[in-house]
Amino acid sequence: MDVLSIPTILTITALAIILAAACVFKGSANKGKYHPVAGTIIDHLLNFNRLHDHMTETANKYKTYRILNLFHSEVYTSDPANVEYILKTNFPNYVKGWHHYGKLNDLLGDGIFTVDGEKWRNQRKISSYEFSTKNLREFSSAVFRISAEKLAQKVSEAVTSNQATEIQDLFTKSTLETVFKILLGVDLDTATEEGILFSSSFDVASAVTLYRYVDVFWKVKRFLNIGSEANMKKCIKVVDEFVYKIIRNKIEQMSTPRDDSRMMKKSDILSRFLEMNKTDPKYLKDIILSFIIAGKDTTASTLSWFFYMMCKHPLLQEKIAEEIRKATGINQNSSVDELANSISDDALDKLQYLHASLTETLRLYPAVPTDSKLCLSDDTFPDGFRVRKGDAVAYLPWAMGRMKSLWGDDAEDFRPDRWFDENGCFRQESPFKFTAFQ
Repeated sequence: MDVLSIPTILTITALAIILAAACVFKGSANKGKYHPVAGTIIDHLLNFNRLHDHMTETANKYKTYRILNLFHSEVYTSDPANVEYILKTNFPNYVKGWHHYGKLNDLLGDGIFTVDGEKWRNQRKISSYEFSTKNLREFSSAVFRISAEKLAQKVSEAVTSNQATEIQDLFTKSTLETVFKILLGVDLDTATEEGILFSSSFDVASAVTLYRYVDVFWKVKRFLNIGSEANMKKCIKVVDEFVYKIIRNKIEQMSTPRDDSRMMKKSDILSRFLEMNKTDPKYLKDIILSFIIAGKDTTASTLSWFFYMMCKHPLLQEKIAEEIRKATGINQNSSVDELANSISDDALDKLQYLHASLTETLRLYPAVPTDSKLCLSDDTFPDGFRVRKGDAVAYLPWAMGRMKSLWGDDAEDFRPDRWFDENGCFRQESPFKFTAFQ
């Protein structure tokens, strides 16, 4: 990233401000009991390429700790009791707030991941209802099945020809195409020039958005339109224009009655929002982009880590393959088409070891490694330590999945069997200990 090109004097200035802030926090420590200080935002910047491992190392020293930023603290916790308090017990006190909105708004607008209050409740209510409807479940299941079959065919061809494959890129493109179909009802071909441009622009914009959390100069660069922020602005323009074009076409399409489009109208998310008279293009664009970011990288990341684990553990790979053969009735010589046709809901229910292996993957490699909120008013955590109004408060799924205090001495080992009880049945864990699905 271009932060290294910033004049040294600015870096020294930022460090001086943070150190001054540290003195202020230290001076006010006598007014209450606060979590130990484990560093400053500069530590996160210096460890950006291994940030989650750095956070894990710190979390092994302190279950909950503070990082000093400009004018406020960032509190990081891996204590399940604190996580439950943030996400459930005192949920209204911990919001996205300015801490997230300012960083995410350029890309995600007023989508569900950036807003609070009535806007958040409205989007959540509509979205949760739509995703639970039978029509959308059937439509999305059909899309996922077709996409999975195409994906499996590509992998099978690569294996047959002994061809090396960039598996994460393959998963990322496949999930983007799948999510696009479900959300917008259109086919996105990531192999075309238009598809490549949208996909790459979205990825760059997402990466720069993430980098804002450690780049203390991002607002300056955005104002001056230089460096990573200038590149991000161009990428967001590409993304927005692409999505707006689809929205305009869908509105025009649905305003023209056609007998053969009645089922299509009620399938994808965009069509269903339009049917509810939600026709503001920006409102729809913000929601769509939030859903894309929720569905694309999370699924692709999990699949990539899962296959990585399977390559590292060939015995477990064979155990899962045998479970699939038994559940579906196929054999080693069956084709991809035969496998796809044999997978039913009943067969999926029998794939308990696959379920455990995917869950174990998410324990060690959660799709969202850290999740942050903003504290609205002074508070006290269950561990007895205080949190100030305006502090950023985050819990750490990546670190929590590696903590021996939570998972035992083999916490860092990939062991799907930990998810079965003494009767061999899959065992759920507390969502505040296994936080992958928050």
